Amino acid sequence: MSFLNINKATKSYGSVKVLQQTNISVEEGEFLVLVGPSGCGKSTLLNMIAGIEEITSGDIEIAGRSMKGIKPSERNIAMVFQSYALYPNMTVKGNISFGMEMHRVPKKDREKKISEVAELLQITHLLDRKPGQLSGGQRQRVAMGRALTRNPDVFLFDEPLSNLDAKLRVDMRTEIKKLHQKLGTTIVYVTHDQIEALTLSTRIAVMYGGYVQQLGTPSEIYNNPANMFVAGFMGSPSMNLFPARISIQDGDALAEITAKDGSTSVLPLNSDVFTAYEGKEVILGLRPESITDYDSADPHSKSIHTIKARVEVVEPAGSDTFVITHLSGKDVVSRFRADTPVKAGDIQQFAVNMEKVVAFDPETEKRIA
Repeated sequence: MSFLNINKATKSYGSVKVLQQTNISVEEGEFLVLVGPSGCGKSTLLNMIAGIEEITSGDIEIAGRSMKGIKPSERNIAMVFQSYALYPNMTVKGNISFGMEMHRVPKKDREKKISEVAELLQITHLLDRKPGQLSGGQRQRVAMGRALTRNPDVFLFDEPLSNLDAKLRVDMRTEIKKLHQKLGTTIVYVTHDQIEALTLSTRIAVMYGGYVQQLGTPSEIYNNPANMFVAGFMGSPSMNLFPARISIQDGDALAEITAKDGSTSVLPLNSDVFTAYEGKEVILGLRPESITDYDSADPHSKSIHTIKARVEVVEPAGSDTFVITHLSGKDVVSRFRADTPVKAGDIQQFAVNMEKVVAFDPETEKRIA
């Protein structure tokens, strides 16, 4: 049985249903990330696990025990908030030990635990300071330290890095991943940042409109999106989505793509499912790294095909150069080598890895291949 089991859980406020029936099973030691845009239901679900929000219907079990009617303080969970929620008049040591004092942990045991946690998070030299004397990253470590003293069944993180600057966010992301690898504790982590989701998780639940749109490993979510929302939301830059007309020649499916100047390129498709779409439009999905300069194309792919199109914008990004062109009425982002000589206005040959293409029905927006 799963360690954390969310079984047909829903949440409504009056007649407004903010979380539709949700089923997620989390094994002990997993790192589950709930990701999606604001208002998708991810924080509501986290608060239901914590007991801050009551469940409207369904159930949530932790370690085989139903959480119905169980107070947050009795759930053996530890939560790290976006705002850190530190006591400003207490030292770091006081903040970390406060929960243990409330649970009447003996002083000797408290001191030992504070020392262990401070060493683990590298904040020993900060124990006598107050939160106002700390940087954002240091305050976040203290908040994590307070949670670690609990030895909880489940850690809950509610957008803990959103208040940090970009570099510090990357550094703290690494620290949280190291912490999980070292402790092996079950973690449920909420974020709207899909890069955080992909880099931290063992599994991801992509949420939108109160529904779990897809649940899977980072690789499954990135390479095999279930629908157009997941494809467009996950990844940076996100997956290119553009229409193509399907034709069938000698039993083989082909995708006809129109460039900005009106010229048409034809790309082969490797699935029999497209025969049902002959003469119709589908939405093709390709990651930027699957559309590149010819020298950077995947040497292991057996289906590299080229198209010619005008370069609209060039965006140098250090290790890569993003080249934007226009196909079938949509801007398409491709990933070139950093030193590729290309400039806006060029007619460029793009290498397309058709082994990586996915396709969606334009009406249902669900994946068809």
